[in-house]
Amino acid sequence: AKLVVLSACDTGRGEIKGEGVVGLSRSLIAAGVPSLVVSLWQVPDDDTAKLMTEFYTNIYTHKFDKAKAMREAMLSMLNDGDGNPDPKAWAAFTVIGETR
Repeated sequence: AKLVVLSACDTGRGEIKGEGVVGLSRSLIAAGVPSLVVSLWQVPDDDTAKLMTEFYTNIYTHKFDKAKAMREAMLSMLNDGDGNPDPKAWAAFTVIGETR
């Protein structure tokens, strides 16, 4: 896969422990996935669904690269009357790896 989106809570917060447990995002990168979208804290399902819908629209309809697609999706959440303007509800997501 060229892009893996982990839109559940805390998907980007892996820690390497003494017994060798590795975060899911680190494992995917090690397996050769060039780009990931992960969340850094818990986010509400409804807001995540809106953000991800906008993100995918930006990638597939507007042909934005991954970083710009996420930025524009976040700006839409902030400025659009249908989105939640509280960044705690959607700003947890980040693009890791290749952004194009």
